[in-house]
Parts: sequence; structure tokens; C-alpha cells
Amino acid sequence: MTDGTWTTLISIGVTVLFMLGVPVFLVIGYWVIGMSFVLGLPLINTGAALADVFTDGFALLAMPLFILTGDLINRSGIAKRLSDFAYACLGWLRGGLAMASLGACGLFAAISGSNSATTATIGSMLHPEMVKGGYDERFSAATAAAGGTVGIIIPPSIIFIVYGFLLNLPISELFLAGIVPGAMMVGAMMLVAFVICSRNAWGHLIQLDFIRVFKTATGAWLGFFAIGLVLWGIYTGKFSPTEAAGVTVGFCVLVGFISLPLFKLLGSPSEERSYKERNIGEYLVVKGFGPLELPRITMRSAQIAGILAPLIAVSVVMQQILSVLGAQQIIGDFVTGMGGYYAVLFTSMMIVFVAGMVLESLPVTIILAPILAPAAHSVGVDPLQFGVIFLVGASIGFVTPPYGLNLYVASGVTGVPYFRLLRYTVPYLISLLVVWFIVALVPTLSTILVPTG
Repeated sequence: MTDGTWTTLISIGVTVLFMLGVPVFLVIGYWVIGMSFVLGLPLINTGAALADVFTDGFALLAMPLFILTGDLINRSGIAKRLSDFAYACLGWLRGGLAMASLGACGLFAAISGSNSATTATIGSMLHPEMVKGGYDERFSAATAAAGGTVGIIIPPSIIFIVYGFLLNLPISELFLAGIVPGAMMVGAMMLVAFVICSRNAWGHLIQLDFIRVFKTATGAWLGFFAIGLVLWGIYTGKFSPTEAAGVTVGFCVLVGFISLPLFKLLGSPSEERSYKERNIGEYLVVKGFGPLELPRITMRSAQIAGILAPLIAVSVVMQQILSVLGAQQIIGDFVTGMGGYYAVLFTSMMIVFVAGMVLESLPVTIILAPILAPAAHSVGVDPLQFGVIFLVGASIGFVTPPYGLNLYVASGVTGVPYFRLLRYTVPYLISLLVVWFIVALVPTLSTILVPTG
């Protein structure tokens, strides 16, 4: 048989495996190994390429550190304090707890940089509260899933680090470019939540109490400090994004160890009492964790990083094989051949959207970004703006069937079946698509915070 026939058979075979539920890492890995034999490439080259991804990619070291940061702030109680603050600010509106969930997703994303961690953490904390507060359980779970999409847009972002590594763009500038679009995504989803909850009269309203806002803001001070520490260090040049991730992990570990004895001293039952019964001292510390818990927290983070890291590496090798096959040139020529600025831009967006429906954001980014970014740049699209456009599109894939990673995560942490989430996911999906097109049509939304010159 010819090489073309073998390529077709291997591609069909791995597609069948993917449809049967085989993990994406193994599907791509099987394709890479099969194509290596077809093209006569020694397998040692594949092994060397896998190793080079991480030995030569210092920026990628931030990925496992930000994943660990997300677990640490969740276990220490910082994430709960951030959600309490969001609810104090928004609970007086119809659908306030749903909007607070989305706001908490934005705040959590500003520390963790992970979509799945954001969905899992906020979903597990606030879904029971929303159901108890009179919200439909399907809507509550869909809200957590949709809110998690900003996990990779609001900086610091794991996927922005990968994108900057692949396209040789300043990661700190990519972070800045994602702030306004990320805030727009949160705002659009809050509007959807308000409309849906108003129509269904969901949620119990609380009185807007500035004392409660002040106390919960005081309680969230460690979260605000962690966010400020990351952003200050990166944007002032004090440390790189990778070093920022390490500093944040160290800060969270220190907070966890110090807070545990202080929390017990000030009265651990404080979390069960109303805000009026708690004094400011109880708000100043979180529950923390002990040194004996750190190995378990680290192991959980390592398991997640152990899933993502090989996926990145094998996707890079897949990209190299696609280059040998000429696929990158074919796709690039197809996109640039569409015509002018908007034709190329919207064609690229369509490709990202379709790919996001069936693949996780990492392989989508690693495989398509090096192909589509040069095509967009050739018609005048700003590289930073296209990076944001590309990754907002990739994030929408988290709530787009049939893949929809956030939908699976939300289903897992809430117990609501996957297909029951879809009805209330659609309005959020529409709002995210609207924001996506606005970001594409208005370049300054991505570049306004990026210093020029």
C-alpha cells in the first residue's frame, strides 16, 4: 500500500478510538507512532522531541506550579473567602448567587490559570448553595461549567504560557491582552444569569449590606494579595511568569501553614456563624492546612499535570509530523487564500471553533496556532490580538459538545448528568460567542493595556 493509504487508515483508526472514548493523549500518541513508521522516522526522534519540549521550555514549568496554586488556595480556604465576597456584592440582585459564582470564577482564575480547576473548585463549593437557594440544579452546574471558561483567559493563564512559548511572544504582554476580554466574558455571562434567574424567579435575595461587603473583602485579603503579587511581579519585571508561579506556590504554602494554628486559636466554628456574629479577627485568617496535608495536595496537582504535560509533548510531535506531511502549508494556504483581513480572521475562528468541539485546548493550540497565527499576521492582524482571539475561541470549546471538558468536570463535581447540563449551557455559549466576535472586531480591547514601544 502507498504512504497515502497508510496515512488514511491510521487516521481513520485513531478517529474510531477517539469516538470510543480512548484518552486524547493515547489517540494522538498512536497516530504519531504510526506515522513515524509510515514516514520512516526513527522512534528515537520522537523520544528526543518529547524530552526537548520540557528541557528547552522553561516557560512551561509554570504550568504545574499554577495547577498546584489552584489546589492550595482551594484547600487553604482562600477560594471560599473570594466567593463569599462576590456573593456579598451581588446577592441583592435576582440571580445574585449565580452571578457571584461567575465572579468567583474570575477571581479564582486570576490565581490558578486553569479552566478545569476553576470549574471544579467553584462548582463543588457553590453548586450545593445554589440548589439550596432555590436554583435549578442543571442551571447551577451549567453556570460552574461556563464560568470555568475564563480560567485560561484571565491572567495568569496556563494556555497563554503555552501559546507564548510556541509563537515566541512575550507572555507578560499576552497576560495583559487577556484582561479586558476575560472581564467581558464574565460580564456577559452575569447578564445571562440575571435574565434567566429573573424569568424563573430563582434565588433568595439578600440585603446589600456594606458591613458584610467590608467584612468579606477583609476575609478575601489573602486572595487579593496573591492576585496582586502575581500581576505586580510579572508586569514590573521582578520575575518571569514561571518564577511568579513559584513565588505564588511558596506564598500559598506559607499562608496554609501559618493560618491553621491561628484559625483554631480564633475559633474554627467561625465558618458556620453568620457574618454579623464573626469579628474582624476571624476574617483575617483562613482555615489553612498542615504540613502533613501538603504531600496529598501536591500529589493531586501532579496527577493533573501528569495528564496535561504528555499531551503537550505528544501534540508538539504531531505538529512536527504534520509539517513533514505538508498539512500546515495546505491549511495555511487555504486560510490566506480566503481573501482579505476579515475573511482570513473569520475562517481562522471557524477552524478553531470546530477543532474546540472535539479536542482539548492544548492540542488545538499546539497544532493550529503555529499555522493560523502567521496567516492572520500576513493580513495585518496584531499578533497579541490574534492570540487572544484564538484562545477565547479555544476556551469556548470547554462548553461546546461533544467534547466540552468543563461540562464533564461540572457533571463530575455536581452529580448532574452531562446531557442535562446542555439546555442551560446554550445561553452562556451564545453570550461567549458574542464577546468573541466583539473582541475580533475591536482590536483595542486586546491591546489597550499592553504598553507600546
